[in-house]
Amino acid sequence: MARLKKRSILLAGHATSVALEPPFWTALEDLAAHRGLSLAALVTEIDLARGDQGLASACRLAVLAHLTAKAG
Repeated sequence: MARLKKRSILLAGHATSVALEPPFWTALEDLAAHRGLSLAALVTEIDLARGDQGLASACRLAVLAHLTAKAG
């Protein structure tokens, strides 16, 4: 299994770190580019919609939803 890679993201004016496997970072970058957003803007959208779910899990699920929609 791939090791987690931590990145710092600025959310609502506060720095936070998110740890994801490198393929998820790549997929999030692709999703952000597809939507014409910066990575920080995409993660901010995910953060605002995640409710009480962890941010890393919400990011993984956003990637899964995008890939599922793309395949279907």
